[in-house]
Amino acid sequence: MTRTQPTASAAGRTSPALDAAAAPLEIDPLLDDPDTRIIVCCGSGGVGKTTTAAALGVRAAERGRKVVVLTIDPARRLAQSMGIDSLDNTPRQVKGVEGPGELHAMMLDMKRTFDEIVEAHADRDRARAILDNPFYQSLSAGFAGTQEYMAMEKLGQLRARDSWDLIIVDTPPSRSALDFLDAPKRLGSFLDGKFIRLLMAPAKVGGRAGMKFLNVGMSMMTGTIGKVLGGQFLGDVQMFVTAMDSMFGGLRTRAEATYRLLQAPGTAFLVVAAPERDALREAAYFVERLAAEEMPLAGLVLNRVHGSGAARLSAERALAAAENLEEGGIVDQEPGNAPPRGVAAAAGSSPRASEAPPEPPPESPEAPVSDLSTTAPAPGAGSVTPSVTSVEQLTAGLLRLHAERMQVLARERRTRDRFTALHPEVAVAEVAALPGDVHDLAGLRAIGDHLAAGRSTT
Repeated sequence: MTRTQPTASAAGRTSPALDAAAAPLEIDPLLDDPDTRIIVCCGSGGVGKTTTAAALGVRAAERGRKVVVLTIDPARRLAQSMGIDSLDNTPRQVKGVEGPGELHAMMLDMKRTFDEIVEAHADRDRARAILDNPFYQSLSAGFAGTQEYMAMEKLGQLRARDSWDLIIVDTPPSRSALDFLDAPKRLGSFLDGKFIRLLMAPAKVGGRAGMKFLNVGMSMMTGTIGKVLGGQFLGDVQMFVTAMDSMFGGLRTRAEATYRLLQAPGTAFLVVAAPERDALREAAYFVERLAAEEMPLAGLVLNRVHGSGAARLSAERALAAAENLEEGGIVDQEPGNAPPRGVAAAAGSSPRASEAPPEPPPESPEAPVSDLSTTAPAPGAGSVTPSVTSVEQLTAGLLRLHAERMQVLARERRTRDRFTALHPEVAVAEVAALPGDVHDLAGLRAIGDHLAAGRSTT
């Protein structure tokens, strides 16, 4: 399947037209293509990446693929929607998949993945020294970029096992979508940094002569840093660096290999966003970054798109109708009841014909709705009955709600059109906003159906 080749920069472009139409994203051909081996769902946090990844996994498995979904910190209810009480660092088969394929799911355990790397690439004594080191424990549990690096490490491990013909990756919930691509390089820069190399210097210099040569300078340096960071912390760092010395090269090599894997033709990136300005701005940055890094982009998934079954009634017409209903004195007045213009002008206390009568008193909260709806007007009465008033107020309220929804639709459409005007080469699939959370496989299938359809219902 041909991948999108986005332009690398939006600089110098003219203002986009808001009626730009994007090509539909064809999800089923992407999932069915045996050359598609990795799908990466990326985007800023809170846009539905994890749900999208799970829905793609269900749909691909039910179409015959053997799939593993690597999720990052999914909500417990999402794990339960796949029939699993909890996910961990081991792929587990999802039951209830209807079709010839298989679906496995797992959740990245950042620290456990780091521990597995240490255990696999260090002898027993060195591995124990690293695992027990306080600095390593802090680094593996929460150092900036560690989660993103470990996601790439786990992706490389899954691909090397060759047990699945499709791996779907849900990238970490970063503040910025670009963190997934930047973090591994940042971790590599940290390991290659001057501070780390300086701490490694005594271990690399052999013999007493070398140690004597460095002794004075290192003592001054470590004494100064120790005062700032604390002597115990500095000692932990030095012990960690010494133990990890032989592994640093392997970490960098595997990160570079996985990065090249993401550039391979068998990989497809799906940028996931919501129809909101900030989310689509992040999506645009990511599209341009993928182009700069020569990574294959399949398209944009636009989640939580609002629609309406009465889109022909515009917000302006709905608001005008609501205002007419709320000005009940005009529309409900019986013919011939309005006094002549001169009479109205002569009576100082009489309201003018163009003014609405005073608002009726609010209904008592204790009054049952059924009583209001069955109240009959008195024979010959010219005033509006409570039932008519309540119906008109309800109708006006519903019209205002419809107007607000149509304004949301218009705002989302403008935001989407700005993106598609800047990146007309990016195919788009829209997923309608759902009334509730996904809690079972049927819900994931429904999202998959929306993805395959490509357009939300309006």
